[in-house]
Amino acid sequence: MRCSIWPTLQQPWIDVVGAAQHADRTGWHCCYLADHFMGDGVSFGDPGTPTFEVTAAIGALASTTTRIRLGTLVLGNTYRHPAVVAKWAATVDHISGGRLTLGLGAGWQVNEHEQYGIDLPAPGERISRFDEACTAIGSLLRDPVTDLHGRYYRLTGALAEPLPLQRPLPLLIGGKGDRMLGIVARLGDAWNMWGLPTTVAERGALLDHQCERIGRDPAEVARSTQALFRLTDDPGEAARFIESVSPRAAVAGDADHIAGVVTDWADVGIDEVIVPDWTLGIGNERLRTMDRLRNDVFREVDT
Repeated sequence: MRCSIWPTLQQPWIDVVGAAQHADRTGWHCCYLADHFMGDGVSFGDPGTPTFEVTAAIGALASTTTRIRLGTLVLGNTYRHPAVVAKWAATVDHISGGRLTLGLGAGWQVNEHEQYGIDLPAPGERISRFDEACTAIGSLLRDPVTDLHGRYYRLTGALAEPLPLQRPLPLLIGGKGDRMLGIVARLGDAWNMWGLPTTVAERGALLDHQCERIGRDPAEVARSTQALFRLTDDPGEAARFIESVSPRAAVAGDADHIAGVVTDWADVGIDEVIVPDWTLGIGNERLRTMDRLRNDVFREVDT
């Protein structure tokens, strides 16, 4: 089981760098950053909290870390043209020495689209656009020249040099709906969704089916998940934490309890657990909690 960290971009930049560099030094697998321009008041913090932009942030971390992988969780397709995304990804893969995981999603957050005047199509069209965008990005990261004449995107003799260092550069797709899992099966190297083991198991079984339907080995798709974490020896505090963040997936308790949940994730096919840092404390407390998770929880499940 690989363990990865997810620093929020709604904190001072020095703390984002601090979490990434600490994870880099202490054996974490990947550092992911989310693609949002502001909070939504429900899932990703208060809308008024200052929020850094992810592509600039990943580029900066590529130059200030040396070992840890870096990933987007996930870039919103509604406001990022696939050709621009591919060019950015190849560039950052070179800057990082081949450490980028390109996470992509269909886009969903209403308030950032409304405030910035960006169209947010109905879900059906959004997924169709995303499918076409993933096809375009995959070609641009693999082939020196791409032609695509689709319903939403047109690429004509599109040059893509330099290609990324990684061949292939891993394409992670975030989503849990039936159509999204079909896109993962056809075009993804990795799949991600929020969820506790039971939920992830049900969606993972459908992904297996989607892969088998097109003749792909389901084992070719890496699988990751995330939940909010609270490491505590106080059962009452653990229960209050779970209630306070509901309905968001969350795990709380002592190291043995959390290790048990991680084992349950492994048993349903998850090979990477991502830990958001915004419930781990601040400053040195956060770094100490990261160390306890890395040493006392993930070590117990064979990282």
